[in-house]
Order: sequence, then structure tokens, then C-alpha cells
Amino acid sequence: MLDPRAPFLVPAQGERLVRDAYRRDFRHRDAQIHNRDSWKFERRQHFEEQGSPSRDAFRRGDWEEALRLLDERREDLLAVAREDERRGSFFHRVRVVETPLTPYMRWELHSLRLRAECGERVRVVGVEKVAASERTAPLPEVVILGGRTLYHVLYTETGVPNGAVRYTDPGLIGGWEKYLKSLYEAGEDVMSYFDREVAHLPSPTTKAE
Repeated sequence: MLDPRAPFLVPAQGERLVRDAYRRDFRHRDAQIHNRDSWKFERRQHFEEQGSPSRDAFRRGDWEEALRLLDERREDLLAVAREDERRGSFFHRVRVVETPLTPYMRWELHSLRLRAECGERVRVVGVEKVAASERTAPLPEVVILGGRTLYHVLYTETGVPNGAVRYTDPGLIGGWEKYLKSLYEAGEDVMSYFDREVAHLPSPTTKAE
């Protein structure tokens, strides 16, 4: 059964990390996880990806090159999946999708489909699934590592990464894990969603963003 409400995150109860500190902290904590799953919840419908050649090609309007560059990541993603298997720790992603799809979301869904092909566990939910938790504001972007650390990932108004707030309270993290698991169970596998809603669409252009 879908839990109706996500736990509320109070910034003062966490620790603010600037972007570089967040990335270092994430890598350090992620490397220590064994036999415990991790979760990512994505809500925004537009991001400005940093350090992605595929995303850069998309910004230039070169859709075919963007897709080609996405596929170049396949071996790296397969290696990540093998490492997850070795550690007994699997990454689950819950992606909220609004329609009509933004140009960014059409690009990201291609990326998520590739991740799923390589072993990542990705499901899509419609905005109605989170409506009970969004009566005053959209839900935050959240990552949970191994049940021990929760990051509220921050972005600028235009979608540029801007660090995170780190939480370590077990009760808060447990509440979010329960909520994300219920969303995941209520969601649709990204591959079937992609085949039905995205595969037939014409190439998007950055002008529409």
C-alpha cells in the first residue's frame, strides 16, 4: 500500500554541504555500504546536468549524438552493476514524471532506460502518486545511502547542482525509506513506460526548454 505522506525535512536538523563537499562525502559513504540497498528520488522535471557530454550535445541540438554518447556509458554502467552485485547493495531509483514530457525528461528517460538495461532498478510514477505529500510544495530530491545517510540534494532555480543537506537521524531515514519503497512498489518499470510513452516520440530540441 502506498504511504500517503513523505516525512518533512527540516534544514536546521541537517548539515549543509557545498557541492564539492557533498560529492566527497557521498563517495566516501557509498564505498562503505555492503548488503544494504540505496535509494534515489527524482522530482524536478528539468536539470542542468554537469559534466555530461550527452547532455552538452542535447543542448547544441544534436539529438543523435546525444543518444550515441549515452550509449557509450554502457560498459561503465555494467561495471557499476557488477560491483553492486559483489557488495550485495542495489541502487533503486524512483522517477516522478509529469506530462507532457519536458524536453529534458525525454532525454533523461533515454538515460534511465539505459541504466535499467544495465541492471539499475528504475521505476516511474505519475505526479498523482505524490500529490498527498505536495499540498504546499513539491517534494525534495532525495538520496539515501545504505539506510544510514539521507541527502536532500539541492539545485538552483535553473536546475544547476548546488550541494546538499545531510541527515543521519535513523527515524527520519527509516521514514523516507518506507515512503520510497511504497512509491517504488506502486511504480512502473521504466522500460515498459519508455516503450509505450517515449520510444515513438520525434527528436526534441533545446529550443523548447
